[in-house]
Amino acid sequence: MRAPPLLLLLAACAPPAAAKAAPTPPGWEPAADAPWCPYKVLPEGPEAGGGRLCFRSPARGFRCRAPDCAARASAGGSLRASVLRNRSVLLQWRRPAGPPRRARAFALNCSWRGAHTRFPCERVLLGAACRDYLLPFVHDGVRYRLCLQPLPPRAEPAAAAPEPAECVEFTAEPAAMREIVVAMTAVGGSICVMLVVICLLVAYITENLMHPAPRRPGLRRQA
Repeated sequence: MRAPPLLLLLAACAPPAAAKAAPTPPGWEPAADAPWCPYKVLPEGPEAGGGRLCFRSPARGFRCRAPDCAARASAGGSLRASVLRNRSVLLQWRRPAGPPRRARAFALNCSWRGAHTRFPCERVLLGAACRDYLLPFVHDGVRYRLCLQPLPPRAEPAAAAPEPAECVEFTAEPAAMREIVVAMTAVGGSICVMLVVICLLVAYITENLMHPAPRRPGLRRQA
């Protein structure tokens, strides 16, 4: 008998057992038997509560294609951000090369740069089966910094060194500015064509009307 989907989701959020827990397969996309990604949006202050638990389906087969998408990657290449034209950002990650290590969850920290300092934004705790996360909206012209860090299983000793966080930075280009640039390019091309036509017309008028060809002396009107 197949288990209900809710039980599968709750099982994905639970910490892995010390034994018989297979590591997450490598790659950008989650495993085929992980149809959901459980995550929790954490509040900014500890007094606000434990956050809310949500589920989302992974973005399988996604490709970032210009000009509707701009890709940014972290220094280690394990985290990438696809900035879409609708001002949403799709984060995708994979486990770095090296000895495989299990992760209980992934901690996503977000910040954006102001005039003089950085300000925190959304913090998310994602399940071990997650390989992507969608930021539905980012502000234009603001430089964001997103850092993802794998959290070790609770069974590991606290003295174990945590895995380093991968960070990616990006700035969403204003959509209105893109439209203005496209419009100015089109208008500029039309103006260049019109100027060429006007120059040719002026040259023709100057050559043929302002300086007519002289008559031959032998051809005179008979009386």
